[in-house]
Amino acid sequence: MELFQWAGGQKSYRHSFDVYYTLIDKVGTEKEFKIIDSLLLQMKAEGIVLRESVFIMIMRHYGRAGLPGRATSLLFEMRSTFSCEPTFKSYNVVLDVLLAGNCPKVAPNVIYDMLSKGISPTVFTFATVIKALCAVNEIDSACSLLRDMTKHGCAPNSIVYQTLIHALACANRVNDAWKLLEEMLFGDCAPDVNTFNDVIIGLCRVDRVLEAAKLVDRMLVRGISPDEITYGNLMQGLCKTGRVDEAKLLLKKVPNPNNVMYNTLINGYMTNGRFEEAKAVLDESMVSTGCKPDIYTYNILIHGLCKKGLLSSAHQVVNEISVKGSEPNVITYTILIDGFCKKGRLKEAEDIIGEMSNKGLCLNTVGYNCLISALCRDGQVHEAMELFRNMPSKGCKPDVFTFNSLIYGLTKVDNMKDALCMYRDMYMDGVIANTVTYNTLIHAFLRRRATEEVFKIVNDMLFRGFSLDKFTYTGLIKALCEDGAFEKASGLFEEMLSKGTSANNLPCNILISSLCRAGKIEKAREFLKEMICRGLKPDVVAYNHLISGLCKMGRIEEAHNLFEKLKSEGICADAVTYNILIGSYCKAGLFNEAYALLDRGVVGGLVPSTVTWHILVTNLLKRVTRGVERL
Repeated sequence: MELFQWAGGQKSYRHSFDVYYTLIDKVGTEKEFKIIDSLLLQMKAEGIVLRESVFIMIMRHYGRAGLPGRATSLLFEMRSTFSCEPTFKSYNVVLDVLLAGNCPKVAPNVIYDMLSKGISPTVFTFATVIKALCAVNEIDSACSLLRDMTKHGCAPNSIVYQTLIHALACANRVNDAWKLLEEMLFGDCAPDVNTFNDVIIGLCRVDRVLEAAKLVDRMLVRGISPDEITYGNLMQGLCKTGRVDEAKLLLKKVPNPNNVMYNTLINGYMTNGRFEEAKAVLDESMVSTGCKPDIYTYNILIHGLCKKGLLSSAHQVVNEISVKGSEPNVITYTILIDGFCKKGRLKEAEDIIGEMSNKGLCLNTVGYNCLISALCRDGQVHEAMELFRNMPSKGCKPDVFTFNSLIYGLTKVDNMKDALCMYRDMYMDGVIANTVTYNTLIHAFLRRRATEEVFKIVNDMLFRGFSLDKFTYTGLIKALCEDGAFEKASGLFEEMLSKGTSANNLPCNILISSLCRAGKIEKAREFLKEMICRGLKPDVVAYNHLISGLCKMGRIEEAHNLFEKLKSEGICADAVTYNILIGSYCKAGLFNEAYALLDRGVVGGLVPSTVTWHILVTNLLKRVTRGVERL
């Protein structure tokens, strides 16, 4: 800079554009942007015509320095401050800088400014903005921009199509992705293996494996060789849909199968309970192709055996791993510990921890969670708390699963005070409670009929930004019904539906049952009608509550009429329905009607239960006894 300033002060010498350009480039490399600003103003003051190339170079320096906003500002200053008209080149550089600088939201504004100034975008411009829109999940806007390209004399290239197809496939819009692929195939753009893979992965994700397989055939016809990602995802799709044997046949056609493909097949066999075939793939097929089973392969086997409850076999596989050239890792032992814990075999789980220690391995947070959860389910909360306290000293941080297990264990032994303390400690430890945490506490207080405490937890849950799920709503509706607050319960049910929470029949049945028990039959019937009008389909349990309520009020004829309507409503009466009506007929002394209903049920496929026979025999004995007494 000193030399530059000295030279500028010499008579008969004037800095040229090229000198400024070279100096600005050097200064930009050093990220001295204040000096660049002053040099630009100096050029303007000296009457040097500023060319677009110097601004493009400065924009690139801003991009490398992680200052995309400064690059964008400079684009708009070119015309207003320095009287230099930007062309598509400047706009393209700024778009590139914005995308590289993780500012995709600004990119559309740049192209809109470009169009408003009458500057024609290039294919690169459209490709960059489409990529930016896809990055912020504005896929429909990106697709609209694709259609606008031809209006501006630009033909979409493979990069544009590939960007959109990838975004659509990731957004589970596989049909739209496939349409664009077809557009490529019938146009001048040649899709590559990655483009095909995006659609194949999308199809396999939604179990449309046969269509994915046909797409692979089309790849081969076009001379595009499927890669390991193609085959791997197709195999995964086949295994996921239970077509493991087809996956095995496909694997035989793969030119160079790898461990991931074999692991996928082994996992497919294990998931379908075909252990011997999985073992055969490991012992025979893998070895014959030169693939050596790795620890992931063995972990798949062990996990599958544990899920099937074959814990001894799983343990045996762990013992064999070292002999076969691999070593069990923390995940291996954690899978095994989890298997034994879920079966309540805690002593054997502790023995496995001993085996881990002998190999220099320590429990991780997942392993601790398995043990703590098992101890809490077994009522050994004190022992679970001891493990919890030891976790930090072993380098393990308790997570939400740890706290949830302990809260469940404490509520199970009715220690609500410590359960609430544990809930508060979660936040102190930086662990955020989830819906499971709240539901555990809510249902525990509901069991104690502590409605006031329940709603305190609910309010805290809502305050922290959580939404009530169907389990929370169901528990609250049940509590309100038990307290006789039917209006509030009904209001809560309305709220559940209005918020889009997927409702099953349980909360509906609770409301109908509670109304019937309280003798509010008409309200229960009105509620049932409202359910049907809302598109909900009541089940036989709802109708059984209504029929029982009518019978208890002595309105047997109305109960029978409702029974007759079941078939037209698409409901099949069950043994409980028949037992309610048969019992009511018998109590009313209408034994012929009771026997006729039973005969009708048997003809229709009903298998009378022990309750049915008990009702009939008990009432018949009462009838006989009364007859004898009269004599």
